[in-house]
Amino acid sequence: MRYWLHWIFIAITLPVMADSLDIDHIFDGGSLAGPAPRRLKISPDGRWVTFLRGEPQQPGRMDLWAYAPNTGKSSVLVAADQLQQGDAQLSADERSRRERSRTADLRGIVDYQWSPDGKALLFPLDGRLYLYTLGQRQARLLDTGEGEVLDPQLSPHGRYVAYVQDRNLWTLDLVSGERQALTRDGGGSVHNGEAEFIAQEEMGRSRGYWWSPDGSLIAFERYDEADVPLTQRLEIHAGHNELASQRYPFAGGPNVTVRLGLVAPSAGPVRWIDLGSQADIYLTGVRWRPDGQQLSYQRMSRDQQRLDLQAVDVHTLLQRTLLTETSDDWINLNDDLHFLADGRFVWGSERSGFHQLYLYGPQGRLLHAISAGPWAIDELLAVNEAHGKVYFSSNRDAVPDRQIYSLPLDGSAAGRPQRISLGEGTHQAVFSRQADFYVDTWSNPLTPPQVSLRRPDGHLLNWLEANPLQPGHPFWRYRDSLVEPEFGTLTAKDGQTLYYRLYKPAGFDPQRRYPVFDSFYGGPHAQSVTNAWGDYFNQYMANQGFVVFTLDNRGTSRRGHAFEQPIYQQLGDAEVEDQLTGLNWLKTLPWVDPERIGVFGWSYGGYLSLMLLAKAGDQIAGGVAVAPVTNWKLYDTFYTERYLGKPQDNPGGYIRSSPMAWLDGMTGKLMLVHGMADDNVLFLNSTELMSALQDLGRPFQLMTYPGGKHGLNSTPAQRRHVYHLIDTFFREQIAGRRLPQASP
Repeated sequence: MRYWLHWIFIAITLPVMADSLDIDHIFDGGSLAGPAPRRLKISPDGRWVTFLRGEPQQPGRMDLWAYAPNTGKSSVLVAADQLQQGDAQLSADERSRRERSRTADLRGIVDYQWSPDGKALLFPLDGRLYLYTLGQRQARLLDTGEGEVLDPQLSPHGRYVAYVQDRNLWTLDLVSGERQALTRDGGGSVHNGEAEFIAQEEMGRSRGYWWSPDGSLIAFERYDEADVPLTQRLEIHAGHNELASQRYPFAGGPNVTVRLGLVAPSAGPVRWIDLGSQADIYLTGVRWRPDGQQLSYQRMSRDQQRLDLQAVDVHTLLQRTLLTETSDDWINLNDDLHFLADGRFVWGSERSGFHQLYLYGPQGRLLHAISAGPWAIDELLAVNEAHGKVYFSSNRDAVPDRQIYSLPLDGSAAGRPQRISLGEGTHQAVFSRQADFYVDTWSNPLTPPQVSLRRPDGHLLNWLEANPLQPGHPFWRYRDSLVEPEFGTLTAKDGQTLYYRLYKPAGFDPQRRYPVFDSFYGGPHAQSVTNAWGDYFNQYMANQGFVVFTLDNRGTSRRGHAFEQPIYQQLGDAEVEDQLTGLNWLKTLPWVDPERIGVFGWSYGGYLSLMLLAKAGDQIAGGVAVAPVTNWKLYDTFYTERYLGKPQDNPGGYIRSSPMAWLDGMTGKLMLVHGMADDNVLFLNSTELMSALQDLGRPFQLMTYPGGKHGLNSTPAQRRHVYHLIDTFFREQIAGRRLPQASP
């Protein structure tokens, strides 16, 4: 009650001096979300919650912070500027790694790791490696030799640090200071201890080596990309050009060859694990059993219709198959494998049509389902063996939401999970090792991220960052710009339910007719219609007098396999059909101008914008496509073949899935945008489209970004510029001079 009285008091006593939300403030490098922490982790002993946060003067340069649950206070452990002033030049490998992990816009301390005993933290900073000891309250620079350090990891007992340097796996003995090369053949096309490009970009696996629980062995990946075509890309930067040589695994072409080895941290002979008779496979996951006597790995067939979970005896290297998943189309990967102390294990599977959890015996015999029902689990968050419970996130109660739930491990309530999170919206949870408390980050469209510590039943223990929207908050001055979205559903042609989010224009007048800003992603493994904070640009466009609409078409995630499956063998068909269902519904609304509807998307969303303009150009005024795939033969093997198979096996599907096949219908206005150093969706995609449109005599607008990668986030200026560009296009080309000006 006192909380609400506090807000009433503020509303009565403060003058209205709010500013209008604008693009420069959205993309100035700061955070309108407030002091929300990044990379939250709980120390192994549960005494500390650590996170990354930038100072207001340098919001993108991260420092390492710690919160003490027993005192309720946060403090800086390590300030990046205390160790190194300015930003060092990163290697190409590290820049690529950050692009894959979506941290390319961050500087300073961008990652860290707790020691297993909870007494120290390990972190890289601009290619150098530091160990911070809590007792001494200082960071020690570790001597890792010449060359940049990648993916450092402490051994379980804290004696060694392993890392990748110059494509070889190394260890550093923290007692003696001795450095040891565990592999020596790295270089050129051979990489040791690293995850290959598609593992990082498409499999969600950024790691290429794994310590055993007792620290006596390291399992590591060795891959050779010699057979992968060497693509010469001209990366055009502002003041210079670079000829980048990239081995890009184009759909239908060769992949890297992978091996899995075991080696001791003090070096010695490498013992290689037999990955099977088929060389053309994917190594999708590696995990140790708690006793350290067995290593498990997941092996997926090239067509992604078979996944084997293998167990290897580390002494004899004999192995057996614990379980096999199969599918008639494709298998979605997940990371929900958890081994219990007695050898049983929890496994995530979509075999029922929805991602659910199952309990298996030590030898791979299915014991029972832990969860069941026509709803999907997002992620296994924790297992409390002592209390026999699992914790997970799901949108079971509301599709746009993400909530936290628990279930008994014994399967006695598989279809009746207990929701423990409070507050409608999106919850992200990090559990302690013992699952005796968790850190909850919660938001919704009107509430910036709030971070709290909670018991496993959801009971509040303390606030780490209450982050109220009040004077002093970076969004406070724009509070009057907030437009509350409306959520609803439509029906696809096959009867499935489609969810949408709609913002009415600021100062909405039902007697007026408004233009439409239709933004989407529309591709697999993503959901755009979410009940969360941070939809700033859509909020901005609503303030500019647009109806802002987003619909999640079939093929997007968190809805079960039947909802995804319609895109199999041909992309851009069901997605376009569903987006048109949404636009046709909009046209029935008396306050929507059907002649002034524009579309915008990035990456897969850019591809979908092109497909809509090409296949339904007479129904759309125009659109913006940023970094789009235009020819799926130019995208990578793992992603593309999951849905389309190989080009040589499905040539018609590849042709029909490309906007090139439908350009005769592209009559609307087009703005094409691409970074000139994009190593994910290669710039070649847009140059092919440019040439085809020129051959047809079709006019279009073009903006390219020197040095721009896929996210155009190397500098805040790039992001500001591209969104100003999008805003201008919709104002001039979609809304025209009839755009009603929203009141501030």
